[in-house]
Amino acid sequence: MTQSQAALHTSNITSLPLLARGKVRDNYAVGDDRILMVASDRVSAFDVIMGQPIPGKGVLLTQMALFWFDKLGPNGLNICPIHLTGDAPESVVTAAEVPQVAGRSMLVKRLKPIMVEAVVRGYLAGSGWKEYQENGAVCGVKLPAGLKNASKLPEPIYTPAAKAEMGDHDENITFDKTVEMIGADLATRIRDISIALYKAASAFAATKGIIIADTKFEFGLDQDGTLVLMDEVLTPDSSRYWPAESYVEGINPPSYDKQFLRDWLETALVAGKPWSKSPPAPHLPREVIEKTAAKYQEALTRLTS
Repeated sequence: MTQSQAALHTSNITSLPLLARGKVRDNYAVGDDRILMVASDRVSAFDVIMGQPIPGKGVLLTQMALFWFDKLGPNGLNICPIHLTGDAPESVVTAAEVPQVAGRSMLVKRLKPIMVEAVVRGYLAGSGWKEYQENGAVCGVKLPAGLKNASKLPEPIYTPAAKAEMGDHDENITFDKTVEMIGADLATRIRDISIALYKAASAFAATKGIIIADTKFEFGLDQDGTLVLMDEVLTPDSSRYWPAESYVEGINPPSYDKQFLRDWLETALVAGKPWSKSPPAPHLPREVIEKTAAKYQEALTRLTS
């Protein structure tokens, strides 16, 4: 993580039209066929963007996504097409704007996004664990009885979610619902590709002492109707990473992601009352910022060393 760089909470690229600001990424139009995705240092939890950035986070997320795109895409296992153009992000902005872009950006194909979050779970955790306790299933997928928090599943399962508007929570849905939304052929291909991506990534991560408990992928269609993997891939923002040496079934393992931040927010007070998980977010202490940054850094270091 390049701590020497100033933290970037919000990019300001005036030479390109701004398309949208997400929780983390600022997207700019490059002509009508490409998008410059700038990963800021913003951090969100419980779908609320924090007021303070995590220095270096955007650089780290971008480097990790590029690592996985290289490993899983056409240059590696070639599981499916990816959205990278191969062009340098710095080539489409002015010289004065390069510092906002360098190391934290991807120049990608402009796609028609599919409004389904392709979630794959190899372990029972988070909302999946809560749902299993209620009805023995996750997103309509029936699971064996007697599983515990953080149990490894017999086989990875596909548990999609419908993408929400900015600030709202994604809604867990069944596979049958995705068939209704986008058709059987596309729904099936997204499911099968997502499981293949998860299995390949999990097998590699295991050699580095990392468990990928679950992750989400996003897909779009190009002008020819080709299904393309897009957005971020297998970052700590979109995945639950656990150190294998700390894993114990039945408890939440420590994770290389925002869990430290989430845990702190669960105890945070705003005006003397527990935070309501709606804006404005509590002010983050320096210790929380530094420990969150360290978790992200450790995940990238372990994966790529």
